[in-house]
Amino acid sequence: MDILDLFLHAGFWAATLRIACPLIFGTLGELICERAGVLNLGIEGIMTMGAMSGWIWVYKGGDLWTGLLFAAFVGALFGLIHSIFVVYLGLSQHVSGIGITMLASALSFFTFRMLLPSSTTPPKIVPFQPVSIPILSDLPFVGEVFFSQTPMTYLALAIVPLVIYILYRTPLGLAVRMAGENPMALEAQGINVLSIRTGAVMLGSALMAVGGAYLTMSAFDAFYFGMINGRGWICVALVIFASWRPGKALIGALLFAGIDAFQVRAQLSSSAKIPYQFFLMLPYVLSILAMVVMARRARYPKALLTPFRRGERT
Repeated sequence: MDILDLFLHAGFWAATLRIACPLIFGTLGELICERAGVLNLGIEGIMTMGAMSGWIWVYKGGDLWTGLLFAAFVGALFGLIHSIFVVYLGLSQHVSGIGITMLASALSFFTFRMLLPSSTTPPKIVPFQPVSIPILSDLPFVGEVFFSQTPMTYLALAIVPLVIYILYRTPLGLAVRMAGENPMALEAQGINVLSIRTGAVMLGSALMAVGGAYLTMSAFDAFYFGMINGRGWICVALVIFASWRPGKALIGALLFAGIDAFQVRAQLSSSAKIPYQFFLMLPYVLSILAMVVMARRARYPKALLTPFRRGERT
């Protein structure tokens, strides 16, 4: 089959949508944090912890939806830890974020080994199953792509307009954006900037953890080391690519996922003597190039990375 023929198959687009889902959760989570003025480089570790937490909850007898809530709760706790260091203590957001990634990743692996010390192969759970929507699922091409997905896929797509509505149509969203643009003006309105930033980081971290949980509870059925595989860092790049806008973040996630799905199928379909490493690096190289191009004209939140201290005037 010719490589270009891949784009005519519904399976390719369905795979693109599935690959994009953890990126959608993670990118929206990072975007909310940065919109409030806080860079969260703990995303890689938080996604790892979310993947392990949701999976272990179900493996120990819990149901899938409460497992998803548990993963979000654990992610919010790590967001709170990050907030204590960077929002209240004003420490380096880069250093704290990297520390959170190292802590969460190591803790997830340690917890896994403590609970399953003798496991040689990752135990499996029954993940979310694809939901067939009557009539719509039977539509040619469109039905296979959009209407035969798991509930978490629909949740990821539904969260995008919800975040857009909250950020741009509600007083809470305005407060979050002002916390990242002009926190002094927000304080002048009698709103606690520290609380807004903390809440945004906790919410964003919860979404990151849900993105990790998607991998163990929807895409796959087990937790194994290294399964996040740099997706957190890709989400950070996608926020810049999207110019801190949720709608463009969705497009960026689908674009990266499409390239990733393409490289997997290109390895199997290409008859040319092209090393498989070329296809593996293709999504990341193109993501870096896209980020560089978009970053030159992106308008970032003015107070991003800037600690806020109540009562100070700059």
